[in-house]
Amino acid sequence: MTFGKTTASPLVGIALASAGYSCFALQDALVKWLVADYEVPQILFMRSLVIVLVTGVLLRYRRHPSIFKSPYRNTVVLRAALMLIAWLLFYNAARHIGLAELTTLYFSAPIITIFLSIIVLKESVGVGRWIAGVGGFVGVLVAANPTHSPNLIPAAMCIVAGLCWAWSTILVRLVSRSESTLTQMYATSLLFGLACAVSFPWIWKTPDAIGWMLMIALGVVATVGQFLLYEGFRHAPASALAPVEYTGLIWAFVYGYAIWAEVPTLNVFIGALLIVGSSIVLVAWERRLVIAARTPASQQ
Repeated sequence: MTFGKTTASPLVGIALASAGYSCFALQDALVKWLVADYEVPQILFMRSLVIVLVTGVLLRYRRHPSIFKSPYRNTVVLRAALMLIAWLLFYNAARHIGLAELTTLYFSAPIITIFLSIIVLKESVGVGRWIAGVGGFVGVLVAANPTHSPNLIPAAMCIVAGLCWAWSTILVRLVSRSESTLTQMYATSLLFGLACAVSFPWIWKTPDAIGWMLMIALGVVATVGQFLLYEGFRHAPASALAPVEYTGLIWAFVYGYAIWAEVPTLNVFIGALLIVGSSIVLVAWERRLVIAARTPASQQ
């Protein structure tokens, strides 16, 4: 039985990925809340634990084959390692450079994803996807508004984190050709959690009631976000979904205002408009391709 194959539908993939990135923005807000009292590896372990428990139950119920017997098992291990490196580099860089520089540098990932989709997946990237990708990055640049050059080493760490994340999204698209979303989530989070657990003798701090609730909420949000994003990659090419990642910045502003009453400045609104405009271009482009594909040659 094959669980991984799904009929391609780019617009469905874009919708799923957009919802997934909104969850990831909420995930970042929860991590920002927790990191004031707990170390990053402990937070990430609890996040992974919830994902493993939820997906493990579902896998047993639906009797999915083990991904560790799949020809892509080494790819899954590589993706878990890339995600771990990306998280550690990103949060360590955040200690040395401002949020504006951090955001701008990290959001090089969607552009990198487009290039990797051409090189690795041999995808054909049309004009619409390039416009959406470049336009979204310009929007992030305007919204972040970096006022000075960041320190070289933290900047390099952030760019490498973006590269690792971009590479990991390419691997999701590759593995999704034959493996189910649940098996990918289970295996990646299991390996990710085990790697984080190694640090427990040095960093573990027993959470209080609020800490437990926030960590469990983080795991639930991450589970939903991962599922939506993985399903999105099953429906649409990586190059089509790369620009959608920029919408996460808008959600970050929404959560920042809702939780910490952070009011975005004018440049943030202008950048957000550019991001939304780029997303509309992407949706219109993909819709045009879908209509063209469904129209008989005699009617074109």
